[in-house]
Amino acid sequence: MMLSKKAMEISPSLTLAITAKAKKMKAEGIDVIGFGAGEPDFNTPKNIQQAAIKAIEAGQTRYTAASGIIELKEAVVNKFKKDNNLTYKTSQIIISTGAKQCLANIFQSILNPGDEVLIGAPYWVSYPELVQLADGVPTFVDTEESNSFKLTIESLEKAVTKKTKAMILNSPNNPTGTAYTKEELEKIATFAQKHDIIIISDEIYEKLLYGESGHISIASLSEDAYNRTIVINGVSKAYAMTGWRIGYAAASEKITSLMSNIQSHTTSNPCSISQYASVEALNGDQSEVEKMKQEFKKRRDFMVDKINSINNLSCVKPEGAFYVMVNISKVLNKEVDGKIIKDSLTFSDLLLEKEKVAVIPGIAFGVDDFIRLSYATSMENIEKGLNRIEDFVNGIK
Repeated sequence: MMLSKKAMEISPSLTLAITAKAKKMKAEGIDVIGFGAGEPDFNTPKNIQQAAIKAIEAGQTRYTAASGIIELKEAVVNKFKKDNNLTYKTSQIIISTGAKQCLANIFQSILNPGDEVLIGAPYWVSYPELVQLADGVPTFVDTEESNSFKLTIESLEKAVTKKTKAMILNSPNNPTGTAYTKEELEKIATFAQKHDIIIISDEIYEKLLYGESGHISIASLSEDAYNRTIVINGVSKAYAMTGWRIGYAAASEKITSLMSNIQSHTTSNPCSISQYASVEALNGDQSEVEKMKQEFKKRRDFMVDKINSINNLSCVKPEGAFYVMVNISKVLNKEVDGKIIKDSLTFSDLLLEKEKVAVIPGIAFGVDDFIRLSYATSMENIEKGLNRIEDFVNGIK
């Protein structure tokens, strides 16, 4: 029996696979340090928990509108106005089961077979797979570590074709932590206007920026940018609510309507309880977000300094999110315990086997000279894990 060719061509998530392997080893009593986490290691703030309990007790446990409750859409509209100087109507907002479902809805809404989507490499693992599931063609645009892995107009112009329908912009970025300046965003907006390309702006790490400059949404830069941009966000990262599965998107009413129709036939509404909790997340006390951000900043600074002190390893300091891309190019094709380190996957496998440290190989993000480390774990784990990585690298000949 021939099953779906499309489904069989989708790659499994390396990040989930390695995280699962590390968890299995921990369950077996092995002292594993995991740097693969794509979620905050903090609990959801108490006020949000209480809002969920209140929703349960009030019987708010039934179906909602497929595209989300009006209270949450209004909270999202207010958030965009307050934080991003963006004006939307609730009819332009969709609430989904995580930002990932927003993305899936978008690609199914805008792509026809053969349409190309520009994706900067390194990229989040699900971008190309979601594009392909919607019969689109992912077109990868190389970036340079020396430029903090940012897309440039020169690289975009080389990649764009008559078939290009959209581009993905992820700032702050997973896996690199890079964030774009207003000037850089203006150039990208001009490029998109020139080629009449839809901008899909993934801003899920918006609240986790560590410099003096605040987050800028590309949709806020001009009327044209606003009209051609679909903004993606959610509560997962900023409010430590990954398991609650609430994301949201803002777009033109036409695109939002298409997304809502698709969602109504796939999953219907996101969890009602999570939606009411998310109203409190967006409208309530924000102090816990700031505390979490300051702790991430402290961990980032320690991790970056330690990595750059290890012989043959290096990294650039990320501006946001909670990831560091570590350059391992100087140890590739060398040996450890008689085994050749051919690529990032071999490096990661040997590191887990020898030192019991789990990292994500760069090949998962389209670059093989790097590994990704998450600092969404305790400072104790970071110190212990980086010391083990140093021991591993020092044993490479």
